[in-house]
Amino acid sequence: MSDGPDDEHRRPDGVTDATVEALGKLSAALDHVEDARGHLYAFHRLMGSAESTLEEATAMVREAGHPELADALDRDVLGGNPLPGRWSFQMVEEFDDGYYARARSIQQRALDELVEGRRHVFEAEMKELRRTHGRRGHEARPDEVSDET
Repeated sequence: MSDGPDDEHRRPDGVTDATVEALGKLSAALDHVEDARGHLYAFHRLMGSAESTLEEATAMVREAGHPELADALDRDVLGGNPLPGRWSFQMVEEFDDGYYARARSIQQRALDELVEGRRHVFEAEMKELRRTHGRRGHEARPDEVSDET
């Protein structure tokens, strides 16, 4: 085995530096989309927890002798849409089925058309430039890790 990335992360013959760099930037952009998606899912979970906690708080406010405030919570907050017409699950579904699906699809198309479907070619090449060959902890692939290294 040669020292370096596995075949799945090697640049196919004829692929230019500009193409690899462009795909690296596209990968970075999709990483940001994934982060945003994670925040949207976190928002969804937090809104679910908020709804449950607000329900408990409303009951406690009512039991503490403040029925008008409890009624306002029931009427104006509990069960309300965080965005017009949407609970957070609907936001997640729309994002996943719309923007996220389109972005992922085009990224996959770019990989398929430009580098035979290989992922992270730019990152693998960056790793090769930065790692110290032959040094423990700097192996190119997991299969190169051994007790003797």
